[in-house]
Amino acid sequence: MPRRTATMLASTLMLIALLCAGVLIPVPYAEMSPGPTVNTLGDHDGEPVLQISGRRTYATSGHLNMTTVRVTSADYRMNLVEAVYGWLAHDTKVVPHDTLYPDGKTEEQSTQENAEEFSQSQESAKVAALKELKVPVTSWVIVSTVVKGSPAEGRLHAGDVIKAVDRTAVKQPGDVAKLVTKHKPGEKVVFTIVPAKEQAAAEKAHKTATGTQEVAVTTATSDDSGRKRAIVGISAGTDHTFPFTVDIKLADVGGPSAGLMFALGIYDKLTPGSLTGGKFVAGTGTIDDDGKVGPIGGIEMKTVGARSQGAQYFLTPAENCAAAAKDTPSGLRLVKVNTIDDALGALKDIRSGDTAGLPSCTK
Repeated sequence: MPRRTATMLASTLMLIALLCAGVLIPVPYAEMSPGPTVNTLGDHDGEPVLQISGRRTYATSGHLNMTTVRVTSADYRMNLVEAVYGWLAHDTKVVPHDTLYPDGKTEEQSTQENAEEFSQSQESAKVAALKELKVPVTSWVIVSTVVKGSPAEGRLHAGDVIKAVDRTAVKQPGDVAKLVTKHKPGEKVVFTIVPAKEQAAAEKAHKTATGTQEVAVTTATSDDSGRKRAIVGISAGTDHTFPFTVDIKLADVGGPSAGLMFALGIYDKLTPGSLTGGKFVAGTGTIDDDGKVGPIGGIEMKTVGARSQGAQYFLTPAENCAAAAKDTPSGLRLVKVNTIDDALGALKDIRSGDTAGLPSCTK
């Protein structure tokens, strides 16, 4: 066989072998890509995303789109060829698998966590919007989660209202941990609670739950950070009672990143006129009860997804600005926001057409 032919054959066989290896060998990466965007002012699957009853609402126009990111499943193992293609593509991002599923988290666990975060983001969006409108919202401290196998399991339950710890009234979720850790491991802590079922029944009847119980829980020793402190195995959170009903109807979405856009959509429906002036505005960002906007993941994919649907402006959490500005889709203007007040101010400029002074991610 001539030397040139042999060399070409060997090179071809090596290339085939490398391609086969690239297809067959899994790599520890996952892929993110633009997910659906949904107009919080519009309909989804045949029904309004935001449904408000018991309060006057107003007609809206334009778009206030929340944005999402699509990710590969926890058990999917990307091969080398797919990873290289993803690195080169403009509309995907390849990240270490542990970034999306840390500590061996299963897809089921991740889905449950995202669902809980999504639910909490809806509550905070309602509170932030109503506070902005000066509508009173009643809040109280609850048992948010109970750790399996902890001293609190079976004695305290998610949704129980915590009125006091050791007969000291609690006003913020952080008060609970401070009072528990005053004890030594092995000592008893007394919780004054309204059981979750009684609280739910009272809310349904639009009444205030008055019956309380005292529950004693023996503390255990924490094993985090090498510090010994007393714990009971719960996390505390906040729940609210609203003076009218606000329902958010959006299935198959998880995580906390739609909070800002939900809050703006609620505000728009409860106020005369249009926040957007008919413009196409998209955005993202967590929101807390006081209206502070927080950063999210996958910002580059969300801007791509928003622009592909026609968005002209993108409300961007300040902490995500640097990443978003690195590769902004043509025709999309990034607007930096730290709070719901920032977002409302930016929308005022957008609907008036006076956009020269909009806070930018590039300044």
